[in-house]
Amino acid sequence: MANQDEVRRAVAELHDPLLDRPLGELAMVDGVRLDDGRAIIDVRLPVVGYPAAEVLRSRVVEAAAAVPGVDSAEVAWDVMSEEETAAVVSQVRPQAGSSGQQGGEPHIPFNDLDSDTKVFAVASGKGGVGKSSLTTNLAVALAERGQRVGILDADIWGYSIPRMLGVEGKPIALQDMVLPLMGHGVKVISIGFFLDEEKPVIWRGPMLHRALQQFLADVFWGELDFLLCDLPPGTGDIAISLAQMLPNADMLVVTTPQQAAQRVALRAGQTTAQTGMRVAGVVENMATFVAPDTGTEYAIFGEGGGALLATELGTDLLGSIPIDPRLREGADDGRPLVLSDPEAPASQRISEIADGLVKKKSSLVGKSLPLQF
Repeated sequence: MANQDEVRRAVAELHDPLLDRPLGELAMVDGVRLDDGRAIIDVRLPVVGYPAAEVLRSRVVEAAAAVPGVDSAEVAWDVMSEEETAAVVSQVRPQAGSSGQQGGEPHIPFNDLDSDTKVFAVASGKGGVGKSSLTTNLAVALAERGQRVGILDADIWGYSIPRMLGVEGKPIALQDMVLPLMGHGVKVISIGFFLDEEKPVIWRGPMLHRALQQFLADVFWGELDFLLCDLPPGTGDIAISLAQMLPNADMLVVTTPQQAAQRVALRAGQTTAQTGMRVAGVVENMATFVAPDTGTEYAIFGEGGGALLATELGTDLLGSIPIDPRLREGADDGRPLVLSDPEAPASQRISEIADGLVKKKSSLVGKSLPLQF
């Protein structure tokens, strides 16, 4: 016979995927009912339309079904009262109750001295080098390694991360705290969640700055190991604003082997000298084509561009990723290649880069000073 208390304990120990706290601590487990080997767990969500509900359902069912004597499990939803939701918000993010500001400026948690999040701005000199698909696959590869990962889609004009992660819908607010959406274990926020997909974004500097500020300060990211910020191509207002708001961020520069892309990417990397960022490494995309019948690699776009760029920027070449049409197909379908075919050469190279970043995270020391504008 299943024990009601054992089922409740198993479920209460689960962490909510968005709020990063045990369900029992958040008072989300309202009760457990047992009926001839079937467990029904009453779970109270903080708000109607909670973005993580389906992920939560899967985890609760799995945890309950693992208890001896439970043959099957299901979840019955309920919603907290406004007072209960307020208590949850104050518990997970105390500053949210006081407008989330400190000293008149929005509070960005990634700048706290005790923050353990490594922030990478993923940049390229020009469009079309696969920067966003690399960001998406790299984030998913990190999540597959047990890392807590978020993506900030900072390409306000050409946002594409939601589609690449297969995420739809609109973020919801718990009082003045915005919850990101999730795809393949990665938290994500993008201007694409708030706008009509068919309409262009025609914004100038101050609006872009404010949008980034809200994404960093008003969104509850929780406890992340990595935050990847997908920048628009080139240099401009967004790169400058992001460097000002995240002075401890490092840059990953994406290029292709050809000289034209490498020279433009060099300029993107050199902006770190003016913004206070540090270049953490270079990734060479579309480096070779691997013949599916023989496994032979062909340098269609030339070779050596990534290594040369890394040398000129005084950093490391983190990896060279071969061409794979499925990277593009996965970007269109919302199914990253590192998940659909983890054994593909491109997936393996991306996974190696992810492994390198995980190992490097603990060894990165020193913090850049913010540049005043």
